[in-house]
Amino acid sequence: MLTITALTPPESLSRTRETGRTPLRVGLVQHRWHENDQDLRAELDEGIAAAAKLGARVVFLPELTLSRYPASTPGGDNPGRTAEDLLTGPTFTFAAKAAAEHGVLVHASLYERNDSEDGVQYEDGLGFNTAILVTPSGELLARTRKLHIPVTAGYYEDTYFRGGPAENPYPVHEALDGVKLGLPTCWDEWFPEVARAYSLGGAEILVYPTAIGSEPDHPQFDTQPLWQQVIVGNGIANGTFMVVPNRHGSEGLITFYGSSFISDPYGRILAQAPRDESAVLVADLDLQQREDWLALFPFLATRRPDTYGVLTEPVDHASPFGRA
Repeated sequence: MLTITALTPPESLSRTRETGRTPLRVGLVQHRWHENDQDLRAELDEGIAAAAKLGARVVFLPELTLSRYPASTPGGDNPGRTAEDLLTGPTFTFAAKAAAEHGVLVHASLYERNDSEDGVQYEDGLGFNTAILVTPSGELLARTRKLHIPVTAGYYEDTYFRGGPAENPYPVHEALDGVKLGLPTCWDEWFPEVARAYSLGGAEILVYPTAIGSEPDHPQFDTQPLWQQVIVGNGIANGTFMVVPNRHGSEGLITFYGSSFISDPYGRILAQAPRDESAVLVADLDLQQREDWLALFPFLATRRPDTYGVLTEPVDHASPFGRA
């Protein structure tokens, strides 16, 4: 498996004071789905082990980590048949075992079975697309449900997943001696409101487990540059590091384009994987750069929320491109 490192953070371009904060070393694994489950787990475990050996304290994995991507075709009458229990299913079990064996936090993603919660009974047959963070002691440190669900050809996720609830939609989780993390998922990365909400909550690092690739209706259209630019731009606008693990390889109608990356608040790509090869990225994040950048360009402090009312109006499905 290819290993790419960035173990010396680039200079903070707007630093005026030192805090003595030690850089955080993080890892990311880009993998492909294997029909043989043992091969799949072995590849992921190899990546986690490599990152841990290089000193990463947390390792991030792609969307629907142990699953073949299901949504290239509509879900049908029983889409939730492949969903799993949050705490006893294979994904949590794998993440907890890997975290214990390698002494790191492990982030993973799963199709979560959930038919009722807080007195609410779900009758739609769907589940949640859920990101988790697991400690070496087997504790579920964080859970975040994907909010925005794509409905495009080849990505029929609305026939599998319900969007996460509106209550506490942007939780900021604290780990690793005070590091603040946000764990949205894939399609969430296209929405500037998501990154802004997390930034307002104090998140320093946003992690987007991802499964994105070709467009079945437009096979000549390579969206990879647009995907990367949007995420990096949202990081610049909100002073956040972006960690984006994607998968690679062909699964039915979609060829996933890998290109996993880690960027900093100045928009610099610290490490990036190729499009078509499994890889481990390990990078040191100088978290003080968030404050350095937002002190020079105070996007949060100069907002005009009194003018943003239109953003909270209900979606007008009759005007998908905005009002004429």
